[in-house]
Amino acid sequence: MALLSMQEILDRSHESGKPFWEIVLEDDMEERQVTREVSMTKMLSVWQAMKAASDSYTGRRRSVSGLVGGEGMKMRQYNMRHDSLSGGYIGDVIAEALSMGESNACMRRIVAAPTAGACGVLPAVLLPLDKYEEVSQHQILEALYVASGIGAVIAYKASIAGAAGGCQAEIGTASAMAAGALVALRGGSGEQICHAVAMNIANLMGLVCDPIAGLVEVPCVKRNVIGAMNAVSCADMALAGCESQVPVDEVIDAMDEVGRRMPVEFRETALGGLAATPTGRAVKAKMEELRLKNT
Repeated sequence: MALLSMQEILDRSHESGKPFWEIVLEDDMEERQVTREVSMTKMLSVWQAMKAASDSYTGRRRSVSGLVGGEGMKMRQYNMRHDSLSGGYIGDVIAEALSMGESNACMRRIVAAPTAGACGVLPAVLLPLDKYEEVSQHQILEALYVASGIGAVIAYKASIAGAAGGCQAEIGTASAMAAGALVALRGGSGEQICHAVAMNIANLMGLVCDPIAGLVEVPCVKRNVIGAMNAVSCADMALAGCESQVPVDEVIDAMDEVGRRMPVEFRETALGGLAATPTGRAVKAKMEELRLKNT
């Protein structure tokens, strides 16, 4: 049975006395007709793939256009000087988001969470926790189930595709997934998870998808950073007791409406926003020249 709303997950959690993550786990077991062990083994493989992608990043690769590459390493090295404005955990979140986004642009193996273009957000907030906090592997898996449930609901009620709903559907969804995962890791309630998701989506509502030359490079990679930072701030607000004045499912519905009414120029067509700037058009022309030369 598909997860149709955040309220449904909360209701099932309250009725059964089971935590948010376990409702999502049971839904996966039912939908795919697998055992608990098989489901959790699959989720473990997702976590291991995220860690492998981070560990294998060197900063030496460049994207097809040459616009992307090496900035994740620059951020890692900057953090090592211990004089960044953000410092500590946040500095590492930024570095991981850049590194993972670059890995996707440079055709490296990543985990789409929920999409390849937004692959840096969720691992960016989770991977540094191994460094700064004692977090067990099982806790990480629980958080990943929470993130998966959030992503499933948004996919059902709205969209996770930039071509359908703009970047709010990709980075926005990834950010909401990450915020919920962080709240769960810190022992937050199902209601706090929902407030984090609602505040998160509201913050990024209307974000357009305007990739230069139609490539998932600029501004996509750096938008993973803002998605991760938004996730951390919304998780902290929810854990502090801050609440969304609009229920989470209504916020997701509003996101869907905004996406459907968004002009086509701002839905992954590379016809508007940064893609339509003189620089954006010049990059597109250069890529077209290269394509013709290689055909």
